[in-house]
Amino acid sequence: MKLTVWEISEIERHLEGLNQTKEAALMKTFVQHGSISTYDHVIRVVRFSFYLNRRFHLGAPESELVRGAFLHDFFLYDWHKKGCCGGRLHGFAHPAIALKNAMRRYRLTPVECNIIESHMWPLTLFSIPKSRAAFIVCFADKVCSSYETLAQRKRCG
Repeated sequence: MKLTVWEISEIERHLEGLNQTKEAALMKTFVQHGSISTYDHVIRVVRFSFYLNRRFHLGAPESELVRGAFLHDFFLYDWHKKGCCGGRLHGFAHPAIALKNAMRRYRLTPVECNIIESHMWPLTLFSIPKSRAAFIVCFADKVCSSYETLAQRKRCG
């Protein structure tokens, strides 16, 4: 996947007000998959979602796509810590937690809300993607998560 400098600057424009916050800095301190931080994961999902939307002319609104992708894992805790926030049930619970956190801090569109709450579908059976943007982010998250988990694992010893 190759984005142009112009495309990256467009993504940055859509992220303005989100990726320079104390919460964004906090996301850099939590490991998401393998050795990848939550922040780096959401940026990968943002870029891959943007790329898919542009390259395949999918027609999702770019601002909502980028903002929803950035906020999809806005749960703001280390889910690896024992006894933290659902533990093994994190996969089921974190979309609702991320949505609640995002709604407290930002004005979200219905599309952005659906992106956040449905990104774990079909694991979250009743939170179904209802827009092109939500389907794109759901797919991009699966691809990025799989790559991060399988190819970017922390090396032991």
